[in-house]
Amino acid sequence: MEQFEVRLFASFADIFGSQNVSVSLPRGSTVEELAFALRQMPPGSALPKKLVVAVNHTYVPSHTVLEPTDEIAVIPPIAGG
Repeated sequence: MEQFEVRLFASFADIFGSQNVSVSLPRGSTVEELAFALRQMPPGSALPKKLVVAVNHTYVPSHTVLEPTDEIAVIPPIAGG
């Protein structure tokens, strides 16, 4: 298992009570598997079904494979007009 540090913003940080969480995943895990793991954490069930994830400052699709050294951010939807 590898440790992944995940940065949370705005309402997602409020849900978890922190701007950072650590997630243990097997090597070669994807963004989709990270999202699943976050939802399994006690407050994570409040997360929306679809998450926007940036890896190393770039938005990535759910099949992106993660490395423990990646900078991972989960960003809430932005609305406005």
